[in-house]
Amino acid sequence: MLVRELLQRDPGKIITTSPESSFAEAMDLLVKNDIGCLPVVDDEGNLSGMVSERDIFRKVQKTKGHYKALKVKDVMSEEVVVGVPEDTLDYIAGMMHKNWLRHIPIVEGEKMIGLISQRDMIKIQAKDKEIETRYLNLYLEGMSKRDMSGDI
Repeated sequence: MLVRELLQRDPGKIITTSPESSFAEAMDLLVKNDIGCLPVVDDEGNLSGMVSERDIFRKVQKTKGHYKALKVKDVMSEEVVVGVPEDTLDYIAGMMHKNWLRHIPIVEGEKMIGLISQRDMIKIQAKDKEIETRYLNLYLEGMSKRDMSGDI
């Protein structure tokens, strides 16, 4: 399956923040929305970076609690692994695994158009396994009925 197909099937709402937002606002968004990262986008919707729970914990520890004056741009990761709509989900899963990532933003040009999480990937894999198991069970049931009827 292509990323584009997943985004069309489940567009979802993406919570983002801006580079100029305060550190506290970013923390509030993460907690309020029960999410692990925030894509950082500029006024035109271009991806500028990502800020994660891990980024925040590191900055809080590094500043010994003196973080209140910080902005998102002071905390965010600027080098972000991204996907494009034409990528396969297998490719995205491989990038997540290789780079130890839980989220991959999807961009078209510079604009962020989606976000794929490990949770999304697990749901897709579980659905694929469910379908595969159902087909195998139907196949085996069909074989079993033929075996009992002596049609082999």
